Amino acid sequence: MITRRLFAVLALTAIVATGCSSNDSKDAAVGSDGTVDLTKVTLNLGDQKGTGLQALLEAAGELKNTPYKISWSQYTSGPPMLEAINSGAVDFGGVGNAPPVFAAAANSDIKIVTAYQAGKHGQAIVVPKDSPIHAPADLRGKKIAVAKGSSAHHHLLSVLTKNGLSFTDVQAQYLQPADALAALSTGKVDAWAIWDPYTAQAEQQTGARIVVDGDGYVAGDSFYVAGTKTLGDKGRTAALRDLIQRISRAHTWANSNTAPWAQVFSQTSGLSLDVSTVAVKRLTFQDHPIDDVTIAAEQQVADAFSDASLIPHKVKISDYIDTRFNDLFPKS
Repeated sequence: MITRRLFAVLALTAIVATGCSSNDSKDAAVGSDGTVDLTKVTLNLGDQKGTGLQALLEAAGELKNTPYKISWSQYTSGPPMLEAINSGAVDFGGVGNAPPVFAAAANSDIKIVTAYQAGKHGQAIVVPKDSPIHAPADLRGKKIAVAKGSSAHHHLLSVLTKNGLSFTDVQAQYLQPADALAALSTGKVDAWAIWDPYTAQAEQQTGARIVVDGDGYVAGDSFYVAGTKTLGDKGRTAALRDLIQRISRAHTWANSNTAPWAQVFSQTSGLSLDVSTVAVKRLTFQDHPIDDVTIAAEQQVADAFSDASLIPHKVKISDYIDTRFNDLFPKS
């Protein structure tokens, strides 16, 4: 009896301690008057080589004197990053148009919080230079490498649909970029649906050529996504507001400073300067609010995946939108 009582007391003590620790952690940056002390905030940010957020912010000088701490985690593509955001391991990260759809289909605790255009020509389906594939119709029956749930997945689906093919008319090989590049180089796949800088890497390193890019097939929006738990935290939300403004300034800087941006991107990503230069020159950042047009375009992406039975059910994209930062991007 004594043992059982002692166990109950210890268990209750542990629960109370855990609860206090969690609340203290959550509220540590918020004063009694409701003001936020950003020096007590840590943002856990996700990054991937395809977006190069850390490299971009460093190149633009926007990581200097941040009033909060930043911890970086690297991911091969958007879907695994959103899994980390859903779990609470990461607060915020940038992805293409398809990862939020797959996350929504999995009922993830994520919200799209900002949107931007970054060009459509780096989104491409590439083939070996001597491939007999010269047009989208030639993709029928071919093995095509693509990262599942990525922006390239949607681009491939859009290209097939608009050229009278279904997704089942090709043999999709779900591979992350490094494995897909190796598969293309060794002839294990016939084509690769991918995005920059990997498009540029395939062109520069293997002589691959672009069969079709994103022009006319994708809306071109990319997004920054945050976890719902993060957005419920006053301190981290205040830090995100500052970070999002830094990202916007970095976008403006990159548009007019392609050479230094390419140099830093090369150094941080491990890509050759030739590759990073090609990729950067195809990028033109344009931040914009998440308006009705943006939401409608992303809903079309979601509907395309559900119509093709590539996600288990339809999703309502507006349920995964948070417009609290729209005031940072006034309409022109």
